[in-house]
Amino acid sequence: MGIIIIREMVGTSPRSWSDAARQAVATASKTVRNIRTVEVVQSTAAVEGGEIVEYRVELKIGFEYEG
Repeated sequence: MGIIIIREMVGTSPRSWSDAARQAVATASKTVRNIRTVEVVQSTAAVEGGEIVEYRVELKIGFEYEG
């Protein structure tokens, strides 16, 4: 591996934190090639009526520079 670029993003899901992370990686991979690492920085959730309605994960996604 050469140079790794790190970008931060937030993934969301109505199901789980792991699904929120998967959704974020799937979305990023549509426009970013060579994703090599994912770090979950923070996990949070939105609550309504005493129940979790949305899981959120803040991620750092690392991808290899192609320049």
